[in-house]
Amino acid sequence: MALSVASTGRAAETTGSVASLRWFVFALFFIFGGITSLNDVLIPKLKELFTLSYHEAMLVQSAFFAAYFIVSLPAAMIVQRMGYMRTASIGLLTMMAGCLLFVPASGAGEFGLFLGALFVLGAGITIVQVVANPLISMLGAPRTAHSRLTFAQAFNSLGTTIFPPVGSILILGSLATVDPSTLSGGALAAFRAEETRTIVHTYLGLAAALLVIAGVVWMGRNRLREHQAQDNILQAFGLLKRLRFAFGTLGIFLYVGAEVAIGSLIVNYLVQSDVMGLGAEDAGKHLIFYWGGALVGRFIGAALMRFIAPARMLMAVTFGAILLILISANTTGIVSGWSLLAIGLMNAIMFPTIFSLASEGLGERAAEGSGIICMAIVGGAIVPLLTGKAADVTSLRFALIVPAVCYALIAAFAYYCRRNPTELGLAEPGDALPPVEA
Repeated sequence: MALSVASTGRAAETTGSVASLRWFVFALFFIFGGITSLNDVLIPKLKELFTLSYHEAMLVQSAFFAAYFIVSLPAAMIVQRMGYMRTASIGLLTMMAGCLLFVPASGAGEFGLFLGALFVLGAGITIVQVVANPLISMLGAPRTAHSRLTFAQAFNSLGTTIFPPVGSILILGSLATVDPSTLSGGALAAFRAEETRTIVHTYLGLAAALLVIAGVVWMGRNRLREHQAQDNILQAFGLLKRLRFAFGTLGIFLYVGAEVAIGSLIVNYLVQSDVMGLGAEDAGKHLIFYWGGALVGRFIGAALMRFIAPARMLMAVTFGAILLILISANTTGIVSGWSLLAIGLMNAIMFPTIFSLASEGLGERAAEGSGIICMAIVGGAIVPLLTGKAADVTSLRFALIVPAVCYALIAAFAYYCRRNPTELGLAEPGDALPPVEA
C-alpha cells in the first residue's frame, strides 16, 4: 500500500550520527509496511469466526484506512508543534495501543471491537508515516534525497513481503474446525475468544516490540534541532483546483483501493476449488508473491523508466493489470490463481508514477500536494468495501471488475498526462519530490 505525507514546514539539523537516524527511519518503513499487510491475513480469519459476508469482512480495511483520511492533517499539526522524534514516539505508542486493544476485542468476541482496534492501529501508523517521509528527505544532501526515498520504499516492500507468510502461520494456521454458525450465546462467545487468541498473541508480540522502539526514539528526541515554520496546512486543498493534480489525487485513491481490494481477497480466492484449492494457511503464504512482486517490480520499473516515459509506463502496467484480471476471472486452476498474484508486479511502479505525474509543476507546493495525496489513501477503505459487496451479490471472480475499473481510470489519467506533458505557467517537473510508498 502507498503513502506520501504532508510537509510540516520544519527544517532540522542533526546532532550525532545521521546514518543511525536514517536506519531508524528505514526500520519504521519496514514495521508499518509489514503491520499494514497483516490485514490481508486477518480478513479470512475474522470472516470465518464471525460468519461475515465479504462486504462485512472488508470493514477491516475500511476501519484501518479511514485513519489516513481522519488523522493525516492532525498528525502533521502535531509535528509542527512537537517535532519529528517526539511525534514518532507518539505514533509508535498509538500503534502499540491499537495492538493491545486486540486483547479486550478477543475477550468480548465482538467484531466491532476488532474494528476499533484496527482504527487505532491505523491512526498510529499514519502518524509515524507523516514523520517518516520528510525526515528521511532531510537526513542528507538534497541531491541524494530520491535515492534515500527509494531505499526506504524497498524496506517498506520488504515488510509487506515478510509479514504475511509469517502471519499466516501464526494466525491462519489454526483456523477453526467447528462451524461458528452452529453455535450461539455463551458457547459462541467462548469459541470466538478461544479462536482469536492466536491474533492476540501475534499483536501482543508486536506491541512489546513497538514499546521498545518507542522508548529508543524518545531517548533520541533531542537529536534533531528543528526550526518552526508557520505553514497553514489547510491551504493545500486549493491545489485541487488544478485538473492535473486533482486527477492524479483520484488516481492515488483508485490505485490504493484496487491494490488493497485484491490483496484482501487473495486468500479466499485461492482456497476456491476451481482456482487452486489451497488451505487457508497455504493461501496466506502465497501473499508473499503478490507483495513480493511489487518489491521486484519496483527495481524492474526503475530500470525501464530510464528509457520509457512515465506516463507511457503507467499506461502499460495498468493495461497489464486489467489483462491479468480478465485472465484470472475467465480461467480456472493455477492460471486463475497465479494471474491474480501477478498483479502485484503491475502495481509496483503505480504509486510513485501517479504521484510524480500529479505533482509535476507544483514546484515549492509539491509538499503541500503530498498532504492531499496522503488523505487520498482512504481509497483503501472504500474500494475494498465495494468489491466485497460485489462479491456477495455475484461472485469473487465477478467482483474483480471493481479493481479493473479502478485501473482503467488510472490508465485514463496516464493518457491525459501523455497528451498534456506539463501545465502552462507552472514549474518544471523536476521540482516535485518523489513519494514514499507504504
